[in-house]
Amino acid sequence: MTPPKKTPAPTLVPPRKRIDWLLDGRFKLRHLTLVSAIAEQGSLVGAAQALHVTQPVVTRGLREAEDVLGVRLFDRGPRGVQPTVYGELVLEHARTILGNLRTVGEHIEEIQRVGDRPVRVGTNLAGAYHLLPRAVVRLKEERPRTMVTVIEDVPDELVKQLRRNEVDLLVGRLAPEESSTGLRQLRLYDEPVRIVVRRGHPALDLPMPTLDALTGYPWILPNRPALLRDELDELFAERGLEPPENLIECVTLLTIRAILTATDAVAPLPALIAAGDDALDVLPIVLGSVPRSIGITWRADQRLSESALRLVGMLRAVAKEITAEMPERSRQL
Repeated sequence: MTPPKKTPAPTLVPPRKRIDWLLDGRFKLRHLTLVSAIAEQGSLVGAAQALHVTQPVVTRGLREAEDVLGVRLFDRGPRGVQPTVYGELVLEHARTILGNLRTVGEHIEEIQRVGDRPVRVGTNLAGAYHLLPRAVVRLKEERPRTMVTVIEDVPDELVKQLRRNEVDLLVGRLAPEESSTGLRQLRLYDEPVRIVVRRGHPALDLPMPTLDALTGYPWILPNRPALLRDELDELFAERGLEPPENLIECVTLLTIRAILTATDAVAPLPALIAAGDDALDVLPIVLGSVPRSIGITWRADQRLSESALRLVGMLRAVAKEITAEMPERSRQL
């Protein structure tokens, strides 16, 4: 007796992956622009006005994006729209993609105009006073046609701009290791944070100044969110003190210096800012728990341009000079 033939097992066709849906041409760049505009404006009407289109165009475009992705991107409410968890995910990458495309356009225009790629540098107080200016001066002496754009902000916001490819490098205080995933950091030197006041400030007459003795004065602190702000709050808590109530929030050095020299305000600043400034002085209070590493940060997946690499080299050279000058400057504090 002939055994029955076995029926061949059916060929399993793997389900179509969602990544294929995003690359089959239905999800377009305009959808990313649209989603980003809706989130920024907080409503479909606002997005339509910002994009110079009608509201039905925005509504239809959003429906197309949600149909392709198979998820709802925004929750609609009487006061506007809020991104869903899926919307937040799309927005995170949309801003990076749009930032990359803007960078391509800017670089094309700059190369056409001067023949060299621009360098965009984010910096904070620790890099803006000595390190970065000296390096930029040298870069411009060597490559006068290279455009350098400097953006100053608190470190936390600068890291966000770096991740969105809105800047090429960060120069200044390095981010903690736990928040530097996907980034490369090059430590150049250490610079402590000190309490800076005007020359002749009444607190300088105290035999042993303490944080407690300074709570009655105006304080100049970085805007939130800022790691330094959080660290100072922790320092006050460790010493059983309430954070200062008389506050001025500022990250611009010229403004901070003007306020310090005109008032009895105090400001935690990188120590080298006060060195060599006849109008400023430093209180002998150690803020040991506040990190002090100064260096360069860039994205791990980013290939730096020749111009950016030249600036990195000059930053390293200037950092060596600053390190050699540290003993002399320390005697001035």
